[in-house]
Amino acid sequence: MRNTQRKGDVGLAKAIAKFTELECDVSLPITESAAYDLVVDYNGKLFRVQARYSQNKCVELRRIHVNTKGTIVKKTVENAYDWLYVYSPCNGEYLFKQCFHNRSSVNLQEEFRLTENGACPAWTRKSV
Repeated sequence: MRNTQRKGDVGLAKAIAKFTELECDVSLPITESAAYDLVVDYNGKLFRVQARYSQNKCVELRRIHVNTKGTIVKKTVENAYDWLYVYSPCNGEYLFKQCFHNRSSVNLQEEFRLTENGACPAWTRKSV
């Protein structure tokens, strides 16, 4: 398996573990074509979550794959997902409660970093 796929698998596994620790129900889509990686039931509401792995403070958001026509690069479309979860082995776990459409990347910000108990400073100012 390629290294980038393995990192994506780690990011998804960390997201599942974190949301499960937070006592959320987690569901996985049965197709790989969905623009999100998992669905989280948080306080009775369902949220589509895109999970990412990043070794630095800049997280790539583009999806890149190769087919018979060459390399395909796609930016996220509006409303493709509800939340962006990022696992960074150097920087921790982050959760952005928004979809970053038409962007190539996003910078990790301390206010969106998850604490041990799942709290996030930015959430105290913003509702779900």
